[in-house]
Amino acid sequence: MASWFASQKNSTKKIVNNRPIIGILAQEISHHMNNIYPGLYESYIAASYVKYLESSGARVVPIWIGENESYYEDILSKINGVLFPGGNADFNQTNGFAESGNKIFKIATRMNNNGDYFPIWGTCLGFELLTYLAADCVDFRCDCSAKNVALPLIFKSDFMKSRLFKNAPEDVIRILQKENVTANFHIKCITEEGLSKVNLANEYRVISLNNDINGLTFISSIEHYNLPIYATQFHPEKNNFEWAKRLSGIPHSNNAIKISQYFSNFFVNEARKNFHRFPSQNEEADSLIYNYPVTYTGPTRSSFEQCYLFNKKKN
Repeated sequence: MASWFASQKNSTKKIVNNRPIIGILAQEISHHMNNIYPGLYESYIAASYVKYLESSGARVVPIWIGENESYYEDILSKINGVLFPGGNADFNQTNGFAESGNKIFKIATRMNNNGDYFPIWGTCLGFELLTYLAADCVDFRCDCSAKNVALPLIFKSDFMKSRLFKNAPEDVIRILQKENVTANFHIKCITEEGLSKVNLANEYRVISLNNDINGLTFISSIEHYNLPIYATQFHPEKNNFEWAKRLSGIPHSNNAIKISQYFSNFFVNEARKNFHRFPSQNEEADSLIYNYPVTYTGPTRSSFEQCYLFNKKKN
């Protein structure tokens, strides 16, 4: 045990933390899954997000919904970043995804403002959640139609000033600009006009845009100007890990996989800049998602091939 503590202490002297652990926020069980598994589960995490982070060298801890402030303070002090995943949770659910995310967002923002580098990523619903929380829980999304469609990105003129893309390889930029490699599965959008109305345009850099099937222009990637907060309306994790044939908007080409890996590498590398750690090896081991079984949900016509399903006792 002593040697483990010594190795952890010494690791903080390095430029990067090469044992990053990222928390993924669970969300309330979907209506579809509750119909398939009636009354059995309270929350879930799609396994594609776990694999996505693991593929870039991170480990994952599930973060439970509906907990008190001290729980989120404690878990964020031990991990190196948080991912808010996509899904279909309502923002007004008591003790749900948004309420729990709000506690995390406030703690992480305070950490960052105090010089404790703590990255957050939001994907699809997680993107919408981040902007909702940044706007003090004002829901300024608009209806749109960008479901089951892969698109190239329309970069803003200053996109190379963003942390997300300033060091991106030329082929990654070319692929994102020219090929249908970003999987969109959303019926709500954030627009530049909406961002301005809630006074976030000076806090968040709009990096790229897209158009839905009706011509509505929406924001597809964003980052905070000063804090390590990033979000995409599209799903980079689906390219690699979701395979339902009816979901034709998920690209699986070699270039689509390269793009997925680029985003996961970027975020995990951001988490490597944080040096939080668990106080003991046993607590770390007990907290990892390895402790929970994964269920093959693809045959139920879920949009996820596999999910971690949690009951109220978190097992």
